[in-house]
Amino acid sequence: MTSSFPASTVLGYPRIGPDRELKRALESYWEGRTSRADLEGTARRLREDTWRRLAALGLEGLPSNTFSYYDQVLDTAVLLGAVPARHRQDDDLTTYFAMARGAEGIPPLRMTKWFDTNYHYIVPEIGPETVFALDAGKPLAEVREARALGLETRPVVVGPVTFLLLAQAAPGSSDGFVPLDRLNDVVEVYARLLAELAAEGVAWVQLDEPALVADRTPAELAAVEAAYGRLGRLENRPALLVASYFGDLGDALPVLAATPVEAVALDLVRGTADGADALAGKTVVAGVVSGRDVWRTDQDRALATLLAVRERAGRVTVGTSCSLLHVPYDVERETGLDPALRERLAFAEQKVAEVVELAGLLASAPRKHSPRHHAPGREVSGRSAVQGRAQASGHRTAQGRAPYPVRAAAQAEHLKLPLLPVTTIGSFPQTGELRRARAALAAGEIGEAAYESVVRTEIERVIALQERLGLDVLVHGEPERNDMVQYFAEHLDGFAVTRHGWVQSYGSRCTRPPILHGDVRRPEPITVRWARYAQSLTSKPVKGMLTGPVTIVAWSFVRDDLPLREVVFQVADAVREEVGDLEEAGISVIQVDEPALRELVPLRRAEQDAYLEWAVAAYRWATSGASGRTQIHTHLCYSDADQILAAIDGLDADVTSIESARSRGRLLGAAGDFSRGLGPGVYDIHSPRVPGADEVEGLLTEALRAVPAERLWVNPDCGLKTRSYEQVEAALAGVVEAAARLRARHA
Repeated sequence: MTSSFPASTVLGYPRIGPDRELKRALESYWEGRTSRADLEGTARRLREDTWRRLAALGLEGLPSNTFSYYDQVLDTAVLLGAVPARHRQDDDLTTYFAMARGAEGIPPLRMTKWFDTNYHYIVPEIGPETVFALDAGKPLAEVREARALGLETRPVVVGPVTFLLLAQAAPGSSDGFVPLDRLNDVVEVYARLLAELAAEGVAWVQLDEPALVADRTPAELAAVEAAYGRLGRLENRPALLVASYFGDLGDALPVLAATPVEAVALDLVRGTADGADALAGKTVVAGVVSGRDVWRTDQDRALATLLAVRERAGRVTVGTSCSLLHVPYDVERETGLDPALRERLAFAEQKVAEVVELAGLLASAPRKHSPRHHAPGREVSGRSAVQGRAQASGHRTAQGRAPYPVRAAAQAEHLKLPLLPVTTIGSFPQTGELRRARAALAAGEIGEAAYESVVRTEIERVIALQERLGLDVLVHGEPERNDMVQYFAEHLDGFAVTRHGWVQSYGSRCTRPPILHGDVRRPEPITVRWARYAQSLTSKPVKGMLTGPVTIVAWSFVRDDLPLREVVFQVADAVREEVGDLEEAGISVIQVDEPALRELVPLRRAEQDAYLEWAVAAYRWATSGASGRTQIHTHLCYSDADQILAAIDGLDADVTSIESARSRGRLLGAAGDFSRGLGPGVYDIHSPRVPGADEVEGLLTEALRAVPAERLWVNPDCGLKTRSYEQVEAALAGVVEAAARLRARHA
């Protein structure tokens, strides 16, 4: 007999720890300073603290197996036994991290963005010969851990269709093979998993299928029908919750509705309740509390949605729109925020409380109900002025710089760069001394002058190192910056920043997304002072380093009272002003990074062209004031950018640097149509591996088959802030040597 689904639940919860305990434990383990037992002890404490807290808040349906040392897709690959032979090591944890981070002489698996978020996942490799074998140790262990606390949980696993759609064909796969071809084999492993969980006494299992909210082909929808028809007909299994999120299920909804699964989770923040009638007889987990933003839920609206779904489908559970992995832990810790703003915010803990409260209201509401409860609104002061600016933004049109060939000639004459110029993406290692000085400044333990002395010394070190190694276009290393978005948010009106609002990006990498709550304005120049100082130390060009308007908005928690386009153009105004001031200060190369350009592409094709049109227009507005002699660079990474090369070309940047080393030249097959300077990365900075000159030369040789030498740049995949100086110096020496070899060959 299937047990009824709990009245309240969340689809997942943050796992890094309120004070980034997991980050510190991972990095300490990787550096050999602590043992595996120490790492596992920290992980267990974090899991147990989460379950206890969720239960204390009154949540009824507790998820498990949402904890991960790196990411849930990598966990699923290990669960299924889909481990490439080249990554297998002496023990399971070393193998796991070899897949994620690489090992000596072994590059890691590719990494990319999780749908339209700034979270990353490791891309599995599946081939015709991949041997699948169930390893259910992790989900079973977490069920038992929670049970030892007196708590029952619902294991969460990435569903079979999404797993295969997110995977890539293994090297050497036959032409035409796609991972979804292995669906039947993978589903059989899921069947064995469900049998083991049933034997453990698990009542419900959650299978996440977010890929179903994107456009799916008839063959892919048939795969959904086949997978859940097979799993649903198993005699010995827990009840199944299939969770969708990040949008509407669309054509996949009736397909799922026709299968024997007992429950379906719908994202009712980004999606709608249309079609919920088809789910009559199943439990609908109604995601009315957003897992993607930090604003309090409009309780009236949420309750009205819940009542409407209950009328259509019958059995309703209150839930989050997606996992709360994408928001910080607890807004009550942010005592430095303006109280009026903080009152409008809800982090993970507050969102769980909202779910529980809504479940109580729903349970007590009659079938015909007029909601009386109302949450504080999210109106922004000065709304009429905001609307006026929004209307005005429609008239921002870039007048356009000179055509690229004209600019390229002017830049060649002015910059006098060699063939295959070598540069980096911007940041250099953030040393312990820098971090301590920044923390001491924030705590009032040192003054501004002492802090700036540390920054100045670090810039001098970075410039000297690059000159000694022989790089051609230098950077100042960004020692004054804590993050490529937060730093700008701290200097722009309309933003607030947090002290404890950390969100996991991947593995041990965490960010603190700013809160964009009002009109954006630039009170004064932000980067000019340190760029000018760095340029004064060398005769080589130094890049001015800026973050683009789309990325600043994408990596912030953004106000929802204006269309996203209008918010982006407000930020573009500020970036445009900064570009002009850098140029006036004598900076001849300015990099405006847009790594989130691909990330924000809507999941449905019908909406993509409109987004790309205004996103590209915003970038061009931000940069089009620069003269033809000023070289504009941009950078994108870890986001399947090969899918939008036409839009990237449309940015009209003179040089684009892009991730390529980790994906082994994935974009180069489509790069032939790219008409400007291109720097496909040759050093994977997210791995501790240091590539030698021979390896880099091989990557550059491949790149030269797609990009003419006169337009090819040489650079790492991304910024160097997460690496050590020892790693960076060795890697860049190899990069410079490889470029010199090829330069001599092509001279």
